[in-house]
Amino acid sequence: MTGPVLAVDQGTSGTKALVVCPERGVLGTGFAQVGPRHLAGGRVEVDPAALYDSVLAAGRQALAEAGEGVVALGLANQGETVLAWDPATGRPLTDALVWQDRRAASVCAELAAQGEELRQLTGLPLDPYFAAPKMAWIRRNLTREGVVSTSDAWLVHRLTGVHATDAATAGRTQLLDLDRATWSPRALDLYGLTGETLPEVTDCAQVVGTTRAFGPEIPLTGLIVDQQAALLAQRVTAPGTAKCTYGTGAFLLAHTGERPRRGDSGLVSCVAWRLAGTTSYCLDGQVYTAASAVRWLTDLGVLSGAADLDSVGGTVPDSGGVTFVPALAGLAAPWWRGDLRGSLTGLGLDTTPGHLARALCEGIAAQVAELAEAAATDLGAPLDLLRVDGGLTRSALLMQTQADLLQRPVEVSALPDATALGAAALARLGLDPALGVADALPDGKPAAVYEPRIPADQAAERRAGFRTAVAALLGP
Repeated sequence: MTGPVLAVDQGTSGTKALVVCPERGVLGTGFAQVGPRHLAGGRVEVDPAALYDSVLAAGRQALAEAGEGVVALGLANQGETVLAWDPATGRPLTDALVWQDRRAASVCAELAAQGEELRQLTGLPLDPYFAAPKMAWIRRNLTREGVVSTSDAWLVHRLTGVHATDAATAGRTQLLDLDRATWSPRALDLYGLTGETLPEVTDCAQVVGTTRAFGPEIPLTGLIVDQQAALLAQRVTAPGTAKCTYGTGAFLLAHTGERPRRGDSGLVSCVAWRLAGTTSYCLDGQVYTAASAVRWLTDLGVLSGAADLDSVGGTVPDSGGVTFVPALAGLAAPWWRGDLRGSLTGLGLDTTPGHLARALCEGIAAQVAELAEAAATDLGAPLDLLRVDGGLTRSALLMQTQADLLQRPVEVSALPDATALGAAALARLGLDPALGVADALPDGKPAAVYEPRIPADQAAERRAGFRTAVAALLGP
């Protein structure tokens, strides 16, 4: 199969689109910003029309820059963002509740006694981060009309008229039976969602439908959730390696093979992808605020933007005793305390913006190191290295801090848009099933490798300081 594909990564703060040719690389790019609203009470929502419009704008921009047609479309989505919509017209019936939204905490509290049953069934802990609590909250509080689904199912319907989601995205709802990769009647019953019209669960690479939204008719042949798309693009297709994407949040995923691992370390067990009917699984850990924490420091005037991290942090040799737990939207894996908020401790009259910048880098890196350690525990073997992608990988300070605290090499992807490239690979696989996975993936050479520069005992001491700060938040 020859010919370029259009890959669209519909993310939290924007939509990126690439036209990718297997021989010539990226031929065109497009970007459209999306502005989620951060409201009181941990609510985060976005106008669904803005999501769809951003997909069209970014896609058309990439196609215009490429100046040639494409043979297929791949779509990656932001995961646990949920809305209700009218299946007859495609019209949204609610705003979209973004994955960071915490208003469904009340639903989770009511199901606390069934939390372990749901974790065993779906691989996911009880937390408003996931889609099912938000779906139940919408049904109780906003509307009983239409269908309620993750944002990708709505986007797919708007593009093609088909009601579908992929197995990896379905695995983020807490409604999917993890072992069977099919909807779970028991989970639906627990959430009061029995009788809902759910999307068909598809493979991540298959012909789902066709769209004329970008001009000529294009088959939609790749569907996946964003972090699993990046996992695939980073060539993490077998146990032993993990990837971390540093975007709005930071997300570490480790491949576990063709069976799920339900460990006790606080990580999520979920579908990595389903190809040709075969399901692969991964462990997943989350830091809810990474680039969004940098943006918070920027809004306070400490930085002028993410590009400042290295220059401002470089004005001091260390964090000056300041410890930052970046739980600005709740504390995610492996603790799962969404009710908690971040902390800055060890402040003094001599604390400078440089100390705060370094403390933020150390806080993000320390939590990612905790996730990597938890993944190694659940896998029963240490991770060899960490492959990383996302906007914050441009910060040498953050990447060096990550290697230091992890005590493992950190390989920075040469692919600035790993999620979109993963979607592109799936689009190619969906159009040409005879193609091997390795053949569909982009070149895997890293742009940079960061080796640890501090001894293990110093890394352990710094991580212990971070854990002490987390323990203070967790309380007795």
